[in-house]
Amino acid sequence: MHRKDFIRTTALIAGGSLLFRSGAWGRSAAAAAGKLELLRGNVGIYTERGGTMAFHLDPSGITVIDSQFPDTAARFMAEVRQQQDAPFHILLNTHHHGDHTGGNSAFRGKVPQVFAHAHAAANLQAVATKNNTLEKQLLPDTTFTKSAKIRRDKERIRAAYFGRAHTNGDAVYHFEKANVAHVGDLVFNRRHPFVDRAYGASLQSWMDVLDRIVRKYDRDTVFIFGHAAEGFRVTGSADDIRAFRDYIGRVLDFARQEIAAGKTKEAFLLHTSIPGVSEWKGDGIARPLAAAWEELTEAGR
Repeated sequence: MHRKDFIRTTALIAGGSLLFRSGAWGRSAAAAAGKLELLRGNVGIYTERGGTMAFHLDPSGITVIDSQFPDTAARFMAEVRQQQDAPFHILLNTHHHGDHTGGNSAFRGKVPQVFAHAHAAANLQAVATKNNTLEKQLLPDTTFTKSAKIRRDKERIRAAYFGRAHTNGDAVYHFEKANVAHVGDLVFNRRHPFVDRAYGASLQSWMDVLDRIVRKYDRDTVFIFGHAAEGFRVTGSADDIRAFRDYIGRVLDFARQEIAAGKTKEAFLLHTSIPGVSEWKGDGIARPLAAAWEELTEAGR
């Protein structure tokens, strides 16, 4: 297997069933600044600052998805090691943004492999170079382009790329036996999204990506989202993905309507709500409005 390239599989690691330290779990989670939460099938999430982290525990090692920031990643590592005293096996990045990869550096010397989509890895390197922080960053050393399989004990993790959306390098990681999928910032649950047009984002393609995700996984799949508005969870179902897709469609329709009416971009960005949208509200609305306007006017539609 050649690192820095598309991989099909990692070695199957033997191991027994995991016995959770249920008493320690409750004590340490309560004491943490962040929150560890077990979902199912030895898959859980960690929430503090930044994008939602996920993890899988088995007797041979710990798999981690995303890393938030150096301080929160360090707290996560301390907490999760109280639940499973095993080495970190692999760190997976859903995309390159700093609130998902800023804590990669905390895993330096602690994890043998960092994995991401090829575009995400290139984006992360470009941003670190631009910010003169390349030496501080822990970059992905293994990448994929369309799909890849990672085997862990009795669990299988399948990485998938569905196309341009939030960025041009958003990966979905599916724990197949647990049937839990981390979609990263492909879903902002009832929260206005950041649309990174500088790194390949496309709202119109994003809608197609969400359609493909809903078709790919089944009705029992638990999805982990990158972010959620206050009062909403960072986990959910296909219905939440469909709701976010509908929201994006309404943002684009609103922009088309205002462009056709001869409105200026400046006037458009003054809007504080989107017609037909009731759950996505509050701060951040200018981000998707600006992205929709720019995408449609550049495309001439």
